[in-house]
Amino acid sequence: MAGREPFPSTIAEALRAATAELSALGVDAPRLSAELLAAKALDTTRLGLILRAKDPLEGHALEAFRDLLDRRAKGEPVAYLLGEKEFYGLAFRVTPDVLIPRPDTEIIVEEALRLFPADAALRFADFGTGSGALAISLAHVFPNAHGIAVDLSPQALEVARHNARAHCLDARLEFVDADFTTLELEPGSLDLVVANPPYVTEDEYACLSTEVRGFEPQAALVSPDAGLAHIRGLAPVAARALKPGGVLLCEFGSSQGRAVLELFSEPSWGFAQPVILRDYAGLDRVLRAIQPAA
Repeated sequence: MAGREPFPSTIAEALRAATAELSALGVDAPRLSAELLAAKALDTTRLGLILRAKDPLEGHALEAFRDLLDRRAKGEPVAYLLGEKEFYGLAFRVTPDVLIPRPDTEIIVEEALRLFPADAALRFADFGTGSGALAISLAHVFPNAHGIAVDLSPQALEVARHNARAHCLDARLEFVDADFTTLELEPGSLDLVVANPPYVTEDEYACLSTEVRGFEPQAALVSPDAGLAHIRGLAPVAARALKPGGVLLCEFGSSQGRAVLELFSEPSWGFAQPVILRDYAGLDRVLRAIQPAA
Protein backbone atom coordinates (compact mmCIF):
# COMPACT_ATOMS: atom_id res chain seq x y z
CA MET A 1 0.00 0.00 0.00
CA ALA A 2 1.40 3.38 -1.03
CA GLY A 3 2.80 5.51 1.75
CA ARG A 4 3.04 2.64 4.20
CA GLU A 5 5.35 3.12 7.14
CA PRO A 6 8.03 0.43 7.50
CA PHE A 7 6.68 -2.64 9.29
CA PRO A 8 7.79 -3.26 12.88
CA SER A 9 10.43 -5.92 13.16
CA THR A 10 8.57 -8.88 14.71
CA ILE A 11 5.78 -11.04 13.32
CA ALA A 12 3.44 -10.02 16.13
CA GLU A 13 4.06 -6.32 15.58
CA ALA A 14 3.71 -6.66 11.82
CA LEU A 15 0.38 -8.42 12.26
CA ARG A 16 -0.92 -5.59 14.43
CA ALA A 17 0.17 -3.01 11.88
CA ALA A 18 -1.31 -4.95 8.95
CA THR A 19 -4.59 -5.43 10.79
CA ALA A 20 -4.83 -1.70 11.44
CA GLU A 21 -4.16 -0.91 7.77
CA LEU A 22 -6.76 -3.34 6.48
CA SER A 23 -9.29 -2.19 9.06
CA ALA A 24 -8.82 1.45 8.06
CA LEU A 25 -9.57 0.46 4.45
CA GLY A 26 -12.80 -1.30 5.43
CA VAL A 27 -11.58 -4.77 4.48
CA ASP A 28 -13.70 -7.60 5.88
CA ALA A 29 -12.17 -9.58 8.77
CA PRO A 30 -8.92 -7.58 8.83
CA ARG A 31 -7.23 -9.54 11.62
CA LEU A 32 -8.09 -12.90 10.10
CA SER A 33 -6.97 -11.69 6.68
CA ALA A 34 -3.65 -10.50 8.06
CA GLU A 35 -3.02 -13.77 9.89
CA LEU A 36 -3.87 -15.98 6.92
CA LEU A 37 -1.71 -13.95 4.55
CA ALA A 38 1.21 -13.84 6.99
CA ALA A 39 0.95 -17.60 7.44
CA LYS A 40 1.12 -18.06 3.66
CA ALA A 41 4.08 -15.69 3.30
CA LEU A 42 5.95 -17.51 6.05
CA ASP A 43 4.83 -20.99 4.95
CA THR A 44 3.40 -21.75 8.36
CA THR A 45 0.04 -21.95 10.13
CA ARG A 46 -1.84 -19.46 12.29
CA LEU A 47 -0.63 -21.44 15.30
CA GLY A 48 2.87 -21.14 13.90
CA LEU A 49 2.48 -17.37 13.89
CA ILE A 50 1.77 -17.46 17.62
CA LEU A 51 4.75 -19.70 18.31
CA ARG A 52 7.01 -17.43 16.22
CA ALA A 53 5.45 -14.15 17.35
CA LYS A 54 8.77 -12.64 18.43
CA ASP A 55 10.68 -13.73 15.33
CA PRO A 56 11.66 -11.05 12.80
CA LEU A 57 9.66 -10.65 9.61
CA GLU A 58 12.15 -9.84 6.89
CA GLY A 59 13.57 -10.75 3.50
CA HIS A 60 11.45 -12.68 1.00
CA ALA A 61 8.75 -13.40 3.59
CA LEU A 62 8.30 -9.69 4.24
CA GLU A 63 8.10 -8.95 0.50
CA ALA A 64 5.55 -11.70 0.00
CA PHE A 65 3.46 -10.45 2.92
CA ARG A 66 3.50 -6.89 1.57
CA ASP A 67 2.39 -8.07 -1.87
CA LEU A 68 -0.46 -10.15 -0.43
CA LEU A 69 -1.61 -7.26 1.75
CA ASP A 70 -1.63 -4.88 -1.20
CA ARG A 71 -3.80 -7.27 -3.18
CA ARG A 72 -6.13 -7.80 -0.22
CA ALA A 73 -6.44 -4.03 0.22
CA LYS A 74 -7.78 -3.85 -3.35
CA GLY A 75 -10.52 -6.32 -2.48
CA GLU A 76 -9.06 -9.56 -3.79
CA PRO A 77 -10.61 -12.41 -1.76
CA VAL A 78 -8.39 -14.23 0.70
CA ALA A 79 -9.32 -17.57 -0.86
CA TYR A 80 -7.83 -16.52 -4.21
CA LEU A 81 -4.74 -15.14 -2.51
CA LEU A 82 -4.24 -18.42 -0.67
CA GLY A 83 -5.33 -20.48 -3.66
CA GLU A 84 -7.44 -22.63 -1.37
CA LYS A 85 -10.78 -22.77 0.45
CA GLU A 86 -12.20 -25.33 2.84
CA PHE A 87 -15.60 -26.90 2.14
CA TYR A 88 -17.18 -29.64 4.22
CA GLY A 89 -13.85 -30.30 5.93
CA LEU A 90 -11.92 -30.70 2.67
CA ALA A 91 -9.41 -28.30 1.11
CA PHE A 92 -10.21 -27.14 -2.41
CA ARG A 93 -7.99 -25.35 -4.85
CA VAL A 94 -9.71 -22.18 -6.06
CA THR A 95 -8.80 -19.77 -8.83
CA PRO A 96 -10.64 -16.80 -10.40
CA ASP A 97 -12.10 -19.34 -12.86
CA VAL A 98 -14.39 -20.73 -10.13
CA LEU A 99 -16.65 -19.37 -7.43
CA ILE A 100 -15.33 -19.56 -3.89
CA PRO A 101 -17.29 -22.30 -2.06
CA ARG A 102 -19.61 -20.94 0.65
CA PRO A 103 -20.56 -22.66 3.92
CA ASP A 104 -24.30 -22.40 3.17
CA THR A 105 -23.86 -24.74 0.20
CA GLU A 106 -22.79 -27.46 2.65
CA ILE A 107 -26.51 -27.81 3.47
CA ILE A 108 -26.83 -29.80 0.23
CA VAL A 109 -24.28 -32.37 1.41
CA GLU A 110 -25.92 -32.56 4.84
CA GLU A 111 -29.35 -33.10 3.29
CA ALA A 112 -28.01 -35.81 0.99
CA LEU A 113 -26.57 -37.61 4.01
CA ARG A 114 -29.94 -37.35 5.74
CA LEU A 115 -31.77 -38.80 2.74
CA PHE A 116 -29.43 -41.63 1.72
CA PRO A 117 -27.47 -44.24 3.72
CA ALA A 118 -23.75 -43.50 3.84
CA ASP A 119 -22.99 -46.82 2.14
CA ALA A 120 -25.48 -46.24 -0.70
CA ALA A 121 -24.15 -46.88 -4.21
CA LEU A 122 -25.47 -43.54 -5.41
CA ARG A 123 -25.30 -42.26 -8.94
CA PHE A 124 -25.45 -38.48 -8.92
CA ALA A 125 -24.81 -35.41 -11.04
CA ASP A 126 -23.56 -31.98 -10.01
CA PHE A 127 -24.77 -29.24 -12.35
CA GLY A 128 -22.37 -26.28 -12.50
CA THR A 129 -19.65 -27.97 -10.49
CA GLY A 130 -17.11 -25.09 -10.47
CA SER A 131 -14.31 -26.12 -8.11
CA GLY A 132 -15.98 -29.51 -7.70
CA ALA A 133 -16.83 -28.80 -4.06
CA LEU A 134 -20.24 -30.50 -4.12
CA ALA A 135 -19.35 -33.44 -6.35
CA ILE A 136 -16.13 -34.21 -4.49
CA SER A 137 -17.72 -33.81 -1.05
CA LEU A 138 -20.52 -36.19 -2.05
CA ALA A 139 -18.03 -38.74 -3.38
CA HIS A 140 -16.11 -38.38 -0.12
CA VAL A 141 -19.06 -38.92 2.23
CA PHE A 142 -20.62 -41.65 0.05
CA PRO A 143 -17.67 -43.99 -0.62
CA ASN A 144 -19.71 -46.20 -2.97
CA ALA A 145 -21.07 -43.33 -5.04
CA HIS A 146 -20.23 -42.39 -8.62
CA GLY A 147 -20.92 -38.94 -9.99
CA ILE A 148 -20.95 -36.70 -13.04
CA ALA A 149 -19.61 -33.16 -12.59
CA VAL A 150 -20.87 -30.78 -15.27
CA ASP A 151 -19.63 -27.29 -16.11
CA LEU A 152 -19.64 -25.07 -19.18
CA SER A 153 -16.18 -23.69 -18.35
CA PRO A 154 -13.18 -25.85 -19.35
CA GLN A 155 -11.04 -23.83 -16.94
CA ALA A 156 -13.40 -24.58 -14.06
CA LEU A 157 -13.43 -28.27 -14.94
CA GLU A 158 -9.64 -28.34 -14.83
CA VAL A 159 -9.75 -26.95 -11.30
CA ALA A 160 -12.37 -29.55 -10.36
CA ARG A 161 -10.29 -32.36 -11.84
CA HIS A 162 -7.27 -31.18 -9.86
CA ASN A 163 -9.31 -31.22 -6.66
CA ALA A 164 -10.68 -34.70 -7.37
CA ARG A 165 -7.16 -36.02 -7.93
CA ALA A 166 -5.93 -34.31 -4.77
CA HIS A 167 -8.55 -36.19 -2.74
CA CYS A 168 -8.05 -39.48 -4.68
CA LEU A 169 -11.67 -39.41 -5.88
CA ASP A 170 -11.17 -38.92 -9.62
CA ALA A 171 -11.83 -42.62 -10.36
CA ARG A 172 -15.44 -42.22 -9.22
CA LEU A 173 -16.14 -38.89 -10.91
CA GLU A 174 -16.67 -38.07 -14.57
CA PHE A 175 -16.15 -34.48 -15.69
CA VAL A 176 -18.34 -33.20 -18.51
CA ASP A 177 -17.84 -29.93 -20.40
CA ALA A 178 -21.45 -28.98 -21.18
CA ASP A 179 -24.35 -26.61 -20.57
CA PHE A 180 -26.40 -28.43 -17.97
CA THR A 181 -29.63 -26.84 -19.23
CA THR A 182 -29.28 -28.75 -22.54
CA LEU A 183 -27.50 -31.84 -21.24
CA GLU A 184 -28.88 -35.23 -22.25
CA LEU A 185 -28.37 -37.87 -19.60
CA GLU A 186 -29.70 -41.42 -19.63
CA PRO A 187 -33.33 -41.29 -18.46
CA GLY A 188 -33.88 -42.63 -14.97
CA SER A 189 -30.17 -43.14 -14.37
CA LEU A 190 -29.56 -40.96 -11.30
CA ASP A 191 -30.50 -41.12 -7.65
CA LEU A 192 -29.53 -37.53 -6.94
CA VAL A 193 -28.98 -34.26 -8.78
CA VAL A 194 -27.36 -31.34 -6.97
CA ALA A 195 -26.83 -27.85 -8.27
CA ASN A 196 -25.57 -24.45 -7.23
CA PRO A 197 -26.52 -22.66 -10.47
CA PRO A 198 -26.23 -18.96 -11.32
CA TYR A 199 -29.16 -17.20 -9.64
CA VAL A 200 -28.12 -13.59 -9.03
CA THR A 201 -30.10 -10.93 -10.90
CA GLU A 202 -28.38 -8.14 -12.85
CA ASP A 203 -29.58 -5.58 -10.29
CA GLU A 204 -28.29 -7.68 -7.40
CA TYR A 205 -24.97 -8.18 -9.16
CA ALA A 206 -24.48 -4.42 -9.48
CA CYS A 207 -24.79 -4.13 -5.70
CA LEU A 208 -22.44 -6.94 -4.76
CA SER A 209 -19.21 -6.19 -2.91
CA THR A 210 -15.99 -5.54 -4.79
CA GLU A 211 -14.69 -8.87 -3.47
CA VAL A 212 -17.38 -10.71 -5.41
CA ARG A 213 -18.12 -8.45 -8.38
CA GLY A 214 -14.50 -7.57 -9.04
CA PHE A 215 -12.99 -11.04 -8.82
CA GLU A 216 -15.42 -13.98 -9.00
CA PRO A 217 -16.66 -15.19 -12.42
CA GLN A 218 -19.81 -13.31 -13.42
CA ALA A 219 -21.06 -16.17 -15.59
CA ALA A 220 -21.24 -18.43 -12.54
CA LEU A 221 -23.29 -15.87 -10.63
CA VAL A 222 -25.78 -14.05 -12.86
CA SER A 223 -28.89 -15.55 -14.44
CA PRO A 224 -31.56 -13.79 -16.55
CA ASP A 225 -35.29 -13.80 -15.87
CA ALA A 226 -35.13 -12.52 -12.29
CA GLY A 227 -32.28 -14.92 -11.58
CA LEU A 228 -34.39 -17.99 -12.39
CA ALA A 229 -33.39 -18.86 -15.98
CA HIS A 230 -30.80 -21.50 -15.06
CA ILE A 231 -33.05 -23.04 -12.41
CA ARG A 232 -35.84 -23.31 -14.97
CA GLY A 233 -33.41 -24.82 -17.44
CA LEU A 234 -32.06 -27.50 -15.14
CA ALA A 235 -35.49 -28.72 -13.97
CA PRO A 236 -36.50 -30.79 -17.04
CA VAL A 237 -32.97 -32.16 -17.43
CA ALA A 238 -32.95 -33.32 -13.81
CA ALA A 239 -36.50 -34.64 -14.02
CA ARG A 240 -35.63 -36.89 -16.97
CA ALA A 241 -32.39 -38.13 -15.47
CA LEU A 242 -33.70 -39.00 -12.00
CA LYS A 243 -35.03 -42.41 -11.09
CA PRO A 244 -38.50 -42.66 -9.53
CA GLY A 245 -37.94 -41.47 -5.97
CA GLY A 246 -34.77 -39.63 -6.99
CA VAL A 247 -34.01 -36.26 -5.42
CA LEU A 248 -33.04 -32.81 -6.70
CA LEU A 249 -31.24 -30.46 -4.30
CA CYS A 250 -30.75 -26.99 -5.78
CA GLU A 251 -29.41 -23.82 -4.19
CA PHE A 252 -31.07 -20.46 -4.96
CA GLY A 253 -31.10 -16.87 -3.74
CA SER A 254 -32.60 -16.13 -0.34
CA SER A 255 -35.31 -13.91 -1.87
CA GLN A 256 -36.36 -16.52 -4.44
CA GLY A 257 -37.91 -19.13 -2.17
CA ARG A 258 -41.55 -18.44 -3.02
CA ALA A 259 -40.90 -18.23 -6.77
CA VAL A 260 -38.85 -21.44 -6.80
CA LEU A 261 -41.45 -23.30 -4.75
CA GLU A 262 -44.22 -22.17 -7.11
CA LEU A 263 -42.21 -23.28 -10.14
CA PHE A 264 -41.53 -26.74 -8.80
CA SER A 265 -45.10 -27.15 -7.58
CA GLU A 266 -46.31 -27.11 -11.19
CA PRO A 267 -47.30 -30.69 -12.14
CA SER A 268 -45.80 -30.26 -15.62
CA TRP A 269 -42.33 -29.98 -14.10
CA GLY A 270 -42.50 -33.62 -13.06
CA PHE A 271 -41.54 -33.22 -9.41
CA ALA A 272 -43.37 -33.90 -6.17
CA GLN A 273 -43.08 -32.71 -2.58
CA PRO A 274 -41.03 -29.55 -3.18
CA VAL A 275 -39.65 -28.22 0.09
CA ILE A 276 -37.53 -25.17 0.87
CA LEU A 277 -34.61 -25.71 3.25
CA ARG A 278 -33.11 -22.83 5.18
CA ASP A 279 -29.46 -21.94 5.63
CA TYR A 280 -27.56 -21.36 8.87
CA ALA A 281 -28.89 -17.80 9.05
CA GLY A 282 -32.48 -19.01 8.74
CA LEU A 283 -32.85 -17.80 5.14
CA ASP A 284 -34.44 -19.76 2.29
CA ARG A 285 -31.56 -21.42 0.46
CA VAL A 286 -32.08 -24.91 -1.02
CA LEU A 287 -34.93 -26.60 -2.88
CA ARG A 288 -35.56 -30.29 -2.30
CA ALA A 289 -37.84 -31.95 -4.85
CA ILE A 290 -38.54 -35.61 -5.51
CA GLN A 291 -39.20 -37.46 -8.74
CA PRO A 292 -42.53 -39.25 -8.14
CA ALA A 293 -42.41 -43.01 -7.78
CA ALA A 294 -43.61 -44.93 -10.80
